[in-house]
Amino acid sequence: MSEFTNHKERRISKLLILFDGILKGEQLSKLVEYNRKLINSVVPSDIVYLVDRLVLMEIPMTELKKGLNKLINLLFKTISEYPYVPPKRESFLGCLVENDRFLDEKLKSIKPLLKELNQDEGKAEIKTLLNEKLVELEKFNQYYSIKENILFPVIEKYVPDFRCLSVMWSFHDDIKRNLRNSIEELESSDFGLKQFNRYIGDLFFNMYAIKFREERILYPLVEEIIPENILNRLFEEAVEIGFPFYQLNLNEDFEPEVENVSEKISLETGYLSLEQIILLFNHLPVDITFVDENNKVAYFSTPKKRIFPRTKSIIGRDVHNCHPPESVHVVHRIVEEFRNGTKDSASFWIEMKGQKLLIQYFAVRNKHGNYKGVVEVSQEITEIQQLKGEKRLLDWEE
Repeated sequence: MSEFTNHKERRISKLLILFDGILKGEQLSKLVEYNRKLINSVVPSDIVYLVDRLVLMEIPMTELKKGLNKLINLLFKTISEYPYVPPKRESFLGCLVENDRFLDEKLKSIKPLLKELNQDEGKAEIKTLLNEKLVELEKFNQYYSIKENILFPVIEKYVPDFRCLSVMWSFHDDIKRNLRNSIEELESSDFGLKQFNRYIGDLFFNMYAIKFREERILYPLVEEIIPENILNRLFEEAVEIGFPFYQLNLNEDFEPEVENVSEKISLETGYLSLEQIILLFNHLPVDITFVDENNKVAYFSTPKKRIFPRTKSIIGRDVHNCHPPESVHVVHRIVEEFRNGTKDSASFWIEMKGQKLLIQYFAVRNKHGNYKGVVEVSQEITEIQQLKGEKRLLDWEE
């Protein structure tokens, strides 16, 4: 082990002790005084490796996030002063940072309206303006989706200590929830200024916290470890989701090519070509994702209208890394029950953006009953729920 690695290991070990003191509620001023030398010597990448260790310790996520907020606050000055060169604007990471810059501008434009609202909470026009700006801010959810579904899978392949991503994903969910709650509170006939301020305060804190942690901690490490050409290939999938506020003008045509294989493949009950199989799956009115017996995502369909975002970056990704940390335990239980043969299916239904969604999981077994994976089938069932009586005649317009 090199001297450099020894120094890093010592810093991580001391940071773990400092974090433990924070969790135990020890006085922050005393912790700072006792650990001043450590605080001044930390480098940004230490945080990535530290959080990886903390996740492995299985600290409850809510507790871990609170402690992490306090720790990074103590280290803020040191990290801010660490040498930093922003990624090139025309690169994939540069495009993400540019979207962060637009986010900052939009948050700054909201602050004066918040001040006015707190001076006169009954001013309807201020509520209307705030609501419009917050609804516009929801576009930034696409940015988080690009990170979770496109960037994170690549980081997992190149960075062994990647578990900080699950914590960042959890913060994303907090942001989305507080943003939606802020909008709903503004639209409520029983508007409560105190509750609204709590939502919006948490929203601003987390958005700025994640922006700082991306640009000064995570992205520099990613840029150092992952080749730029690998990162720039992510544009192809990112444009499918859509960047929220800034999109680089791409000259290349990213339309995927379908391999032309004319030979028929035996499916036991018929013969189809590869092209026919692809077309068949993609024309079903459902989203299909298949996870193999090793818990790796092996396939997903691409219907005209997808319910949940899927990108090619998730192929080969462990299914447990494809879900927010707060719900991953459900996925783990389903997979293990299917693997053990105690269950064969699981169904959930939720409401999202005015639609009723049915999400079902089915165990896949071979003819000998051996577990071969799980298939997730998601379907929008709003219209199906509204069906009544019978329809036996074709009602197409002539």
